[in-house]
Amino acid sequence: MTNPSDRVLILGASSGFGAATAVAFGAKGLHVHGVHLDRRSTAAAVASVRDRVAENAASVHFYNVNAADDARRAAVLDHIQDRVQAEGGKVRVLLHSLAFGSLVPLVSGAAGEPLATRKQLDMTMDVMAHSLVHWTRDLVERDLLARGGRIFALTSSGSHQALRHYGPVGAAKAALEAHVRQLALELAPRAVTVNAVLAGVTDTPALRKIPGHEQVLEKALARNPHGRHTRPEDVARCLLALASPDTQWMTGNVIRVDGGEDACA
Repeated sequence: MTNPSDRVLILGASSGFGAATAVAFGAKGLHVHGVHLDRRSTAAAVASVRDRVAENAASVHFYNVNAADDARRAAVLDHIQDRVQAEGGKVRVLLHSLAFGSLVPLVSGAAGEPLATRKQLDMTMDVMAHSLVHWTRDLVERDLLARGGRIFALTSSGSHQALRHYGPVGAAKAALEAHVRQLALELAPRAVTVNAVLAGVTDTPALRKIPGHEQVLEKALARNPHGRHTRPEDVARCLLALASPDTQWMTGNVIRVDGGEDACA
């Protein structure tokens, strides 16, 4: 990606994988649009990320909105459409890195432990899976997604492994991977590739919300042949490489970016 008019749209841009990816693509001089949902307590951290992106990006636009809200999504895309009309370029890369879901058991938790409600299940599925479809479809219908573009979605091992308190999110990750396969099929005529990226265990704000995350980190460290955890920057660098025109024939995959962690017992 060397065309300075190209645009990158990141859902979940304020921390973790999304923030690292925003910085990495910004360093290439592209236009970066980042959607995030943060409260006043994290405003300083978000501003720091935005400032780092702005050091080299052609332009930076951060939107503090709920990415799963239809009206908010339309408003963000209205703004991107205005910028495209004024400055040129289209969205070359869409990254779905939304980590907002319910971390509660599905059935028979400990005494007094709350179980996942219908509302929590629906919300988790909508935010962490279905929103990929809504953003992609709207980009296509507005003619904002560049031909030959790249769509990436962050998944996790919970899509195929049962983890404690991870039921609603695990189901959403499995659905996300199914959406990736289907979108890869339907967007092939536009030469747009769609892939899921499964990162190794990474010490991010999202991971720290999982009950027992200390044990998850400990087990991953013992299993990873490199003797360290995956870092957000590891994933961002891989996304830069996968955004190359040379990866046109890679689509519909779940790509592990974990230093061999999943391959080792």
